[in-house]
Amino acid sequence: MKALVTRSSQIADPPFAKFLFSDTRMAVVWLIVRIYVGYSWLDAGLHKILDTGAATNYIYDGKGILAFWQRIAAIPAAPAKPTITYDWYRGFIQFMIDNHWEGVFGKVVAFGETAVGLGLILGAFVGIAAVGGAFMNLNFMLAGSASTNPVLLLLGFLLVLAWKTAGFIGLDRYLLPLLGTPWKAPKVEIGTAAARAPLLA
Repeated sequence: MKALVTRSSQIADPPFAKFLFSDTRMAVVWLIVRIYVGYSWLDAGLHKILDTGAATNYIYDGKGILAFWQRIAAIPAAPAKPTITYDWYRGFIQFMIDNHWEGVFGKVVAFGETAVGLGLILGAFVGIAAVGGAFMNLNFMLAGSASTNPVLLLLGFLLVLAWKTAGFIGLDRYLLPLLGTPWKAPKVEIGTAAARAPLLA
């Protein structure tokens, strides 16, 4: 049993999964997905940044996100059900309300949505941008807001799986190789005994 655990081995991906998530021929498909998801985030983020309404702004004093928190944290009279299903998440929202975190989180949400949108549209660090977007989708869903979040969450997961090729038609084609991943061919050491053996024969 110990040998099975300590022995290193790699499990190959099925051919279909390899084609879907690792083949650059799928880059056009992921470009379409990226633009759709990215535009959704960019549009949402810019609305929050540019909205200067006294009761709806996110980046000046956070009254927009505070109003959202207060609405979802409210517990209605029975038999109506609360917006948030999980008590621990409602407690977290109430904690942020009580500690006046709206000023900080309003900016985090507004600029975070914008950054995710730009990253996906430009194809820059697509995997990281998709994770950030999926995390925000998850939080909106925990807050009881379905809207487009389930679809965007699913597409975000797919972009995370396809991180190696999703930005191939984009900045990742140049950014990721600078980090040594994922398109550099492995270097073959010519100085090894196995490589020298044919030359010595």
